[in-house]
Amino acid sequence: MNKKDIKIIFMGTPKIASDTLHALIEDGFNVVAVITQPDKESGRGKLLNYSPVKQEAIKNNIKVYQPNKIRNDYEFVKDINPDIIITFSYGQILPQGLLDIPRFGCLNLHGSILPKYRGASPIQSALINGDKITGMTLMKMSIGMDEGDIVKIEEIKIEDDDNASTLFDKMGKGAIKLIKENLLDYCEGKITPIKQDDSEATYCKLIKHEQEKLDLSLDIYKFVGWIKGLSLTPGGYLYLGDKKIKILDASVYDKTVFYPVGMIIQADKNGLIMQGSNGTIKINTLQLEGKKMMDYRSFINGHPNLKNRYFQ
Repeated sequence: MNKKDIKIIFMGTPKIASDTLHALIEDGFNVVAVITQPDKESGRGKLLNYSPVKQEAIKNNIKVYQPNKIRNDYEFVKDINPDIIITFSYGQILPQGLLDIPRFGCLNLHGSILPKYRGASPIQSALINGDKITGMTLMKMSIGMDEGDIVKIEEIKIEDDDNASTLFDKMGKGAIKLIKENLLDYCEGKITPIKQDDSEATYCKLIKHEQEKLDLSLDIYKFVGWIKGLSLTPGGYLYLGDKKIKILDASVYDKTVFYPVGMIIQADKNGLIMQGSNGTIKINTLQLEGKKMMDYRSFINGHPNLKNRYFQ
């Protein structure tokens, strides 16, 4: 068996998935069709935006399918008769009838070391919880959410300066490495998937818009974790007076607890320091609504007399 012998349907939507699709094509795998989310309207002109996965498919003359609800509309997959389906951040749950179609089944790329962080926000959750190690899992798909047998895991170190943007980039590279190194072996039966230990499972939900408002009552390490998990996009925010300000980078400063929570206790060339619930936080990068992001020095220069004011 070689790469061209394997008829692949790739299912995904965002850029992290399109990068993996690109790598599969470049590596010589036979991607015969792509399934992605329906196009979205944007702007005043209501122009249709193609997903990054659709854009990559079009570049490579690959047929694109965009069912509104895959659970009700997958008969076309039987006509394609794929050997395997690979999913990565597709955005809909696959029904059992679809999972049963390919002779080698369906594989999913999931952004955690399963069974930890089953669910919709595994990459962000690792940062929010202050993890030092995470990873990408290549797994067989089952009807349960991220419960399938594990094919391979690629561990990824989380550095102190990582945020969601940098970690997504690392995880994307991990996904490419996993799929390129293991897909052919899996189809040839050289890899025996391992069952997950359900007793070790943890879960994470999709991060909602209202959770982008940072919670000053949190433990300072958790607070900084949320900043990292939301940065650079969409960005966690606080208010300074009536101004909405995204906090895009911050670090725990010390364990001082002398001032009201949210008070700016230092604003000079040495730092922008805010009182947190059980210690202080150094704010490094900010972004005023509608403006470009800036370092704390630029923010202080444009906002004199910050000391003793409050973030809320």
